[in-house]
Amino acid sequence: MQDSLDIALVRVDNRLVHGQILEAWVPFLKASCIVVADDQVASDFFRETVIRMAVPSEVEVVISGVAEFAENKAFRRGCGPKTIVLFSTVSAAWTAYRLGFRFDKLNIGNIYNEECRLCCTPSVQMNDGDIRDITGLRNAGVQIELRRVPREKPIDLFEIVRSMGP
Repeated sequence: MQDSLDIALVRVDNRLVHGQILEAWVPFLKASCIVVADDQVASDFFRETVIRMAVPSEVEVVISGVAEFAENKAFRRGCGPKTIVLFSTVSAAWTAYRLGFRFDKLNIGNIYNEECRLCCTPSVQMNDGDIRDITGLRNAGVQIELRRVPREKPIDLFEIVRSMGP
């Protein structure tokens, strides 16, 4: 992996690498690197192999645990390969932020929770922990948008959360 990454998109998507990423976001952003920052995938050879097989060979794939990624990588706008960073949970994104991985905007693609408290869309269902972490990110100044693919109009996710009340 390059010493420095140009972060083009930071996204929470419990499916991680799938069609929306490969067929919509990668070409739209002209990304040449995908980082999967996920503790479970980083420790599961089979899942890591499946992800690497799914991504075209011209796109670099980096798989790392959340803390390792946040604490050990350099991020600079306009320097290094255009990169998409994927987290499987809001909690992982918030953890990375608190450990030093700073980003201005967080894209929410797909979140599925069996303990759904807030159903934003059929593909975004948040529990109390997600709402707490979204609020923490928002309070830290991160803009949070709900948008599955680039052609969709982004929705301010925090407005939906705030409308639910305390």
